[in-house]
Amino acid sequence: MSTKENASTEVGEVGLPEDLARADLYGLIARFFHLPPDQELLNQIAATADQQDAADEAPLAKVWMDVVEVAKNNPAKAWHDEFDLNFISVGKPNVVLNGSFYMAGHLNERPLVNIRNALAEFGLESAEEVTETEDHISALCEVMRYLIAGDDVEVSNLTNQRVFFNEHIRPWYEEMCDAIEAIPEMHLYRPVAALTREFLAIEGQGFDML
Repeated sequence: MSTKENASTEVGEVGLPEDLARADLYGLIARFFHLPPDQELLNQIAATADQQDAADEAPLAKVWMDVVEVAKNNPAKAWHDEFDLNFISVGKPNVVLNGSFYMAGHLNERPLVNIRNALAEFGLESAEEVTETEDHISALCEVMRYLIAGDDVEVSNLTNQRVFFNEHIRPWYEEMCDAIEAIPEMHLYRPVAALTREFLAIEGQGFDML
C-alpha cells in the first residue's frame, strides 16, 4: 500500500509508544498472511522469548508466546509448505484471506469496492508489485498500520482507524480465524490466527470506548 505521493508508510517515530506497538503488530500480522515468514523473521520472533514475562497471564501475551514457540521450533520451509497448502490454490484455497468472501459470499464483490473508495479518500493506492486485492487481510492490516503511524494527521488519526476497522475488518476477521483453526493440519498458522483474533478483539474493544 502506498500514498499517491509515494510517501513512506514505514512506522516512524510518531505517536505514543502503545500506538507504535499497535502499528508493529498490524505490520507483523500483515507479513504473516502476505508471505510465509523467512528464517530471519522467525529468528527475530524467537528472540523475543527472553523479553517476555513468563508469569504474564494477559490473553495477548499468552497467544504471543504460542507464536514464539512455533517460530522457535519450526524452520521457514515448514511455514512455507503450510502457507502454500492452505492459502494458495488455482481454485478455492482451504482458507480464503479476503474480506469480500466472508462479507458477500464471493470474491471481488461490493465490500472490495467499498474498501477501494475508502482508500481513495485517504489518498492511498495499492503498490504496483502487490498481487492481492485490497480486501486481503494483509492489505487491510497495512492500511491500519498506516492510519496509526503515518505522518499525515489528516489521514492517520483515531477517527479514521475506528471507521476503517469497523467497516472493513471487524465484520469478518473472526470467521477467517475460525476457518484457520478448523483445519487440524494447520499447526503453525493456528497460533497466528489466535494472535490475530485476540489483538483485533482488543482493537474493537478500544474503538468501542471512544
